[in-house]
Amino acid sequence: MTLDRHSYAEPALVRTTHLELDLELDFSEKVLAGSATHSLAWTGAGDRLVLDTRDLTVLAVEGATADGWEPLEYSLAVPDPELGSALKIETARHERVRVSYRTAPTATGLQWLEPSMTAGGVMPFMFSQSQAIHARSWVPVQDTPGVRFSYAAHVTAPPELMVLMSADNGTTSRRTGSYDVVMPEPIPSYLLAIAAGDLVFEPIGDRVGVWAEPEMARRAATEFADTEEMMRVTEALFGPYRWGRYDLLVLPPSFPYGGMENPRMTFATPTVVIGDKSLVSVVAHELAHSWSGNLVTQDSWDDIWLNEGFTSYVENRIVEAVYGTEFAVMETAIKQHATVVKLDPLTPAELAVELPGLNHRSEYHGTTSTGPLKGSWFLSWLEERFSREVFDPFLRGYFDRFAFRSINSEDFVAHLEEHLLAQHPGVVTDAELAAWLDEPGIPAFARRAVSERFQVVDQARDTWLATGELPAGAIRWTTQEWLRFLDAAPDVLSAEQLHQLDREFDLTGTANGEIARRWYQIVAASSYEPSYAELASFLTRVGRMKLVLPVYRALAGTDRAFAAEVFAKARPGYHPITTAAVQKILGQ
Repeated sequence: MTLDRHSYAEPALVRTTHLELDLELDFSEKVLAGSATHSLAWTGAGDRLVLDTRDLTVLAVEGATADGWEPLEYSLAVPDPELGSALKIETARHERVRVSYRTAPTATGLQWLEPSMTAGGVMPFMFSQSQAIHARSWVPVQDTPGVRFSYAAHVTAPPELMVLMSADNGTTSRRTGSYDVVMPEPIPSYLLAIAAGDLVFEPIGDRVGVWAEPEMARRAATEFADTEEMMRVTEALFGPYRWGRYDLLVLPPSFPYGGMENPRMTFATPTVVIGDKSLVSVVAHELAHSWSGNLVTQDSWDDIWLNEGFTSYVENRIVEAVYGTEFAVMETAIKQHATVVKLDPLTPAELAVELPGLNHRSEYHGTTSTGPLKGSWFLSWLEERFSREVFDPFLRGYFDRFAFRSINSEDFVAHLEEHLLAQHPGVVTDAELAAWLDEPGIPAFARRAVSERFQVVDQARDTWLATGELPAGAIRWTTQEWLRFLDAAPDVLSAEQLHQLDREFDLTGTANGEIARRWYQIVAASSYEPSYAELASFLTRVGRMKLVLPVYRALAGTDRAFAAEVFAKARPGYHPITTAAVQKILGQ
């Protein structure tokens, strides 16, 4: 087991095996209050239980006895800015310990939205985001992916609101103000999730449906109509789906990520619901986590590639099976291009930090770096070398062997050597493996994805830059083709070039968040003020970090005062995670 430097917990001594939550949602105070009861398995010598917390007010700590509950001595350590405070509890090796507490209105893992920030504009909304180490801001818990536990929860809320969790919620949207849910499978703390709002259910298939505000539910169900088919093809490739239902909760635009793979209930951004299914790879990615990440989990955030690298690989296989090879190749080429360009100017020392070997400890602190792409690229390379006929059963066996377990890179490499390399000697060399596992960067022998359609786009862009002749047929390009056109364009374009593109293709004001991200990034870097009003509207309307942070970075280099002005208006609608990231960019 890896020692998790992002947690105060001591799982070698004691582990939570089951968690019981009894919570009340207070929208007026913007707090959760209640209790967390830990069922414990003691394995080491000692009688101290250490839980992770951040900005929690601890009201009481008790241990279960044959006669009821007895008070326990506890202390909260001086808080660390990133890790929070260790809650140290003196026990008599109690089998159950209950912590009564309340959260702070500023909890980093929760966002409380006023009605004006929702689609309906009438009822408030609250949702959590526990990854990476934000669960500790709303539950006192062993906040490390190395500890897995089942959980049950009783939640009370205003009766007009529906409450959902990363658990067995059922499909009825009947609102009672009192909700009971169960998660029977063991999960790590970062997959604890809760949401409350004006939510209704729209079925998609036997095992799949969408929860969303009434204004969004039908559109989202149409956009995500292929999810059941995605589940079937993934099961055929890599084994059964082991979580019962797979539902999606479409959150308000302030959600900081594209999606969060909370088991049984993926939290998703509304920015992927644009009517043409061009951005549903986000759903494929979060579904893929049901195998890689949720089922087989990294045991610390240092091994993030085991979650995200494997998931990106499985995502691409899903996309290929459902939407075709060319779509999958374009998606891969976009990711690879972004990584290679980012790494190109780095020194060897910088490269070792930015993209170390997969066996090295990463510097993951809540934002995914380029490491996961290296992981997925490595798996694609293994597939290419061994063939799918050999590699697919190997990967299926990996998910079976480590199901509902947390592992590290060394565990995977040992499994790789035993179940693939030893059985097929000579297919890859030790030097090739070392290039992936131990050396920085992407190995020179790694093949890049090549899309024929992107070759046409690249030629059209080069012609336009040289002659000013706009690409014929670009108005019918897919999202992926437009992203390729803009991604490989110069970061700074002339006002005339920007005006020409905008006049012909209406890029300013586009409803497609991915295209908007890259377009406004160029607009900001080029100080193209005719698009500033729509740029500001985009940054105020959307809180997804992938979409807004690149634009803020570009603005910070050209017009920091304007960036700060936009941020001041947008900040009330941002999640605390997004707010902190923008503040870092702007030096606030």
